[in-house]
Amino acid sequence: MSTHTVSTEYMKLSVSERIQLVEDIWDSIVAEAPATVGLSQAQKAELHRRVDAHRADPSSAVPWEQVRSKLFPSKP
Repeated sequence: MSTHTVSTEYMKLSVSERIQLVEDIWDSIVAEAPATVGLSQAQKAELHRRVDAHRADPSSAVPWEQVRSKLFPSKP
């Protein structure tokens, strides 16, 4: 199948089917080449910094519902 055919065919899928396709593709990449999709040292350091900051002040966490409402405001 050509790249052009794939790029037009996936658009025929529903959003949930496309999300599942992306997850399946990502899982296949990780399974074949786990070392190539690892985090950099800078990314690991940032994750550790964020976890440490949360542990120091758990009240600073923002509930998912609040984040979601900011990302996806309801339509009027």
